[in-house]
Amino acid sequence: MAKFENLDRLLQRFSQNTVPGCACIVARDGEILYEGYHGKADLESGRPVTEDTVFRLFSMTKVIVCTAAMILFERGEFLLNDPYSDYFPEYFHMQVAEVTPNGGVRLRPAKNPILVRDTFNMAVGIPYANGDSYTEQKMRQVRAELAQKGKYTLQEDVCAMAAVPLRYDPGTHWTYGFGHEMVAALIEKVSGMTVGEFLKKEIFDPLGMESTGYRYFGNIRERMIRMYRPEQNGSFTAIQGALDQNHEPEAIYEGGGAGLFSTPRDYTKFAQALACGGGGIIGRKTIDLMRANMLNAAQQRDFENFYNEGYGYGLGVRTMIRPAGVANLSIGEFGWTGAAGTWVSIDPSERFSVVYMHQTMPNNEQYHHHRVRAAAYGCLE
Repeated sequence: MAKFENLDRLLQRFSQNTVPGCACIVARDGEILYEGYHGKADLESGRPVTEDTVFRLFSMTKVIVCTAAMILFERGEFLLNDPYSDYFPEYFHMQVAEVTPNGGVRLRPAKNPILVRDTFNMAVGIPYANGDSYTEQKMRQVRAELAQKGKYTLQEDVCAMAAVPLRYDPGTHWTYGFGHEMVAALIEKVSGMTVGEFLKKEIFDPLGMESTGYRYFGNIRERMIRMYRPEQNGSFTAIQGALDQNHEPEAIYEGGGAGLFSTPRDYTKFAQALACGGGGIIGRKTIDLMRANMLNAAQQRDFENFYNEGYGYGLGVRTMIRPAGVANLSIGEFGWTGAAGTWVSIDPSERFSVVYMHQTMPNNEQYHHHRVRAAAYGCLE
């Protein structure tokens, strides 16, 4: 257990210096090897982080949603090379916003259709609406028009976004963004359920994930960890969770790229299912397909940075393709990260998983996740 004591000391150091509180579970072959909870879930009340603490997943939602979609792929409900417009005709005639040499924008027809695989691969050309590109400006305009009518659903969001010109021809580059909303909308289209209903039926209930979902239920609200902003003087300021309004019982939007909450124990049940052959919810070879690198050379340049060094990208997950000189991992280890500090690593070759969670924005992911990764994988014998 000496090595797990090293991991425990690392998490204790985090909770004393860089985050108010954190949690981590390391599991192998269906058995929890290490489970640690440190610090506070609420600094103001003194409530500690415990096994019952609920965390906002943000983009760790993506791994669950893409797994759910691949359950439908296994059932023959769609193929990865199908045009997305087969399911959403609004996407049949797409335009690309091409920047001209003088800095202007010229709209032209897209050279390629958006394929279903492009939505998984972040290759549709629709980013998140956070920047200043023509595409992002138009995305914000579309969302503003939707909001004028009141609450809107995922289906309404995805259908409306088809009017936005793309940043590039589908399948040619990689841009973090709207693709997984499109995946979730596809789940709804072919299953006849909301994405939340499908996740509950096909993943949460079979795996016993009793504290995971989109909407507050039971005592989830009281168990939710507070969100904090780290300050330069080492203090923490409580802030509102960016998507907390979508957890309210009267909310109607269920996202594919973010929106779920969970506990480390619940998410470990999911991670171990994928690490150990599918857990009865999905096939082993489908997991292998999800974690295969699907980036071309241009997309690899778009994707890889210091945080993602050594990784490629598959169907909704980053996948380790070059561990040498980077990390003590296996080729094919896969997972993703959430904006507030959640992180999952899944290694089918070792039947091993690590789930780590804290809740700050910014999350300082490189500092925390890479250290947890090194310490947790150092425990393998």
